[in-house]
Amino acid sequence: MSVIVELLLPVLALICWTLVMWLWMYATRIPAMQKAQIDPDAARHPGTYGDRMPPNVRSVADNYNHLHEQPTIFYALMFFAALTGGQGNFMELMAWIYVGLRIVHSFVQILSPKVILRFMVFALASITLFIMAGHEVVRILL
Repeated sequence: MSVIVELLLPVLALICWTLVMWLWMYATRIPAMQKAQIDPDAARHPGTYGDRMPPNVRSVADNYNHLHEQPTIFYALMFFAALTGGQGNFMELMAWIYVGLRIVHSFVQILSPKVILRFMVFALASITLFIMAGHEVVRILL
């Protein structure tokens, strides 16, 4: 396996995790909407009937949305590193740490009502991303 592919494996892993969350979201949302008798056409705007959805169903949908926010920076950073020669054990390790923290974040957000715990995991993932970006800046400038 090439070093570029090895560097991008965490990207593929996070994409696959996002797809798992997409399946989880619809596996919980569709039955909840049916149970609450929510007409899908009447719920075309996000959050329209959020108060009628159970918190655990909303948490899954929220997490799916979160996986389209900060991780976009991760994706861009990883492709930048791969295209500019940033392969190496450090970036690969940090990428796997970031992906692992995002997966842990998903479970904490969905299974725990403790916002401070979710924030701590999010903060660790954010710090990891800052370190990765800083590493790339230093690598390019020096």
